[in-house]
Parts: sequence; structure tokens; C-alpha cells
Amino acid sequence: MLKEGQYRNPSGCAVSAVIDRSGKPMSGRRMIDSIAVMHERSNGLGGGFAGYGIYPDHKELYAFHLFFDDRLTRKNTEEYILRHFEIAYSSEIQTRKLPTVTDEPIIWRYFLAPLPRKLADSHLDEREYVARCVNFINARIGGAYVFSSGKNMGVFKGVGYPEDIGEFYRLDEYEGYSWTCHGRYPTNTPGWWGGAHPFGLLDCTIVHNGEISSYDANRRYIEMFGYKCTLRTDTEVMAYIIDYLVRKMGLTLREVAKVMAPSFWKTIATKSEEEQREEIFLRKAFPSLLVTGPFSVVVGYEGGIMALNDRLKLRSTVCAEKGDLAFVASEESAIRRIEPQLDKVWAPAGGEPVVFELHDKEASK
Repeated sequence: MLKEGQYRNPSGCAVSAVIDRSGKPMSGRRMIDSIAVMHERSNGLGGGFAGYGIYPDHKELYAFHLFFDDRLTRKNTEEYILRHFEIAYSSEIQTRKLPTVTDEPIIWRYFLAPLPRKLADSHLDEREYVARCVNFINARIGGAYVFSSGKNMGVFKGVGYPEDIGEFYRLDEYEGYSWTCHGRYPTNTPGWWGGAHPFGLLDCTIVHNGEISSYDANRRYIEMFGYKCTLRTDTEVMAYIIDYLVRKMGLTLREVAKVMAPSFWKTIATKSEEEQREEIFLRKAFPSLLVTGPFSVVVGYEGGIMALNDRLKLRSTVCAEKGDLAFVASEESAIRRIEPQLDKVWAPAGGEPVVFELHDKEASK
């Protein structure tokens, strides 16, 4: 496995996403085909996917996907899990051997429910209880990493080109109403399985094209609230920022966008008094969560996706629609590869969030 400092490739990342707003499931093959078009944006050091609605038979349970360095680490981690959860089902995640994907860790899947007494004794709500358990494993159990922890969804990632990672995980055998994917890793940090995109916590995942120059300030602030940035990469902190603002502070995704990529002051001055009050309040309430540097991100969550660029739009994002289908990608070609005839295509402005959600969000639960 390549280590930090041994490889530096300045090529751009590839990001692609699709959601069927009717809730109709789609094969993961669509995302493999879409991301393959942008092969030259990748560098073979990372690729990954997040699928939503892929575990309908276990949709009431938390689906943990974990990497383990060895069997002893898995044993120790399972002992911790059993002290906090009931394991309804567990198995190794089935993969397809490929010559282009090597040095894979042990990859395991667990469907879990918090133990009622442990949850009650914790005096936490269920999602916070699960999030703290995830953070504990990732920060305190060496050689173990929870890379997916939501309900009825899953992250699949690793070292390799994204189309190969999709084949490796046999994503053509999964179906979901929404998919996001990413090609290329790293920017300034080592290529390793845990560091590939997407990053996530609970049902929130993020894929990112760019580089976060405010990472250190963002990290120091978010770690005040119990998060641990253990993955040696800038993108991880953005997933925690979104989780904190949405789940803990109750902001909408459009409000989150105004925190992470707020309008410039001269732009705010041209808006209505109500809009000015909202934007100024958010900027003053969360100044350390302003994200600087070039970025385009796609946020996946239960029932929807959001695309967001930095304020200067230093990274490309294209959005499109075809009936109930909605798309986001770094290049229009990646969208037209899987849907040649589109009703609408546009490039959102810098700092402008684009949100696509299921027509009936209850259908995703």
C-alpha cells in the first residue's frame, strides 16, 4: 500500500450521483458506468460509492460496514459491539477478486440494534448513542474502522479506480433509490482503504472534489463536540460538520450551505432584510465552520442528495433532470452516459445548494 509522501498526483477528482425521486430502486451498475467515463480524473488510489435503500429487509437496523487489519482486531471489536448492540446478522461482505484491487483488509458487515438497557443508561437519544459508539471504535480500537453506519444504506470504498472498486464490491447486485460515488484519493494524504471517499456518519455521507484549506480550524472546532478526525484527510471534517449542524443543531441543508459556503458580505447587502438577518445570524453563530478552498461536494442522506460548490465555484458541478431522475456530476458526460436524453441541464452558481429529495420521504424509511 502506498504511504504518505510516496505519491502525489495533482489530477482532479470525479464525483457523480443520481436519485430517483419516485423511490424506484436502481442497480449500482449505473454509478459504475457513470464514474468510469471520468477515469482520467482518478489516480487509482481511491474510489467509493454510497447506496441508499439497499437493505430493505433490514431497514430498521443500523448497518455497520467495517475494515479490520486482522482477525484478532475483529474479535476485539465484536466484543465491544456485543456490549452495546444486539447483532441481528453479520457476515463478511462478498467481493469479487480483481487484479487491480489488492491488499484489501478484512471487510465485514453487521446489522445492529442498540441494547435497550445500555441505551437507557446512556441518557442519549438513539442516534447519538450509535454515533458515539462509531467514534469510539474509530478512535480507540486500533486496526478497526467503521466506514458506514446508517440504516438501509451502505458505503463501499477502497484503494483503486472507482469502476474497479464498484466491480470489486459487486455493486451490480445491489439496488437503491439513490447513489453517490467518487474517484481519486488522496490530495495531500496517503492512499489507504479507510481514507477513500465517501466519508460518513449514520446516514449522512459526503463525496468531495477539491481541497479544504480551512481544515485545521474546522477540525479544532468540531472536535469540541465529541467528533474525532482520525482519517488524516480534509474531507472527513465536512461530514462531521454536516452531522453536527443538521442532527444536533437542527439546521436545514440550505442553512448548512449558508454556514459552509456563505455569501460574500457585498452580496448579502443586496438581499432582502429577512435574508440578510438569516445569513448574518448563521455567519456569526458558526464562524469556525466556514469552509474555504476549492470544493464541490455531494451530500447523501436518507431521502435525498445535495450538491454544493465553494463560493468562488473553483470546482465544476453539473446538475440535470429527466422525469423523476435527478443527477449531479463533475462532468455532463458522466450524466449522459447513463441518461442521454435529459429534460434540463445546468451548472449551479458558487455557494448555491441544489437539493433533490424523494417525492415521499417516508418511503425511504
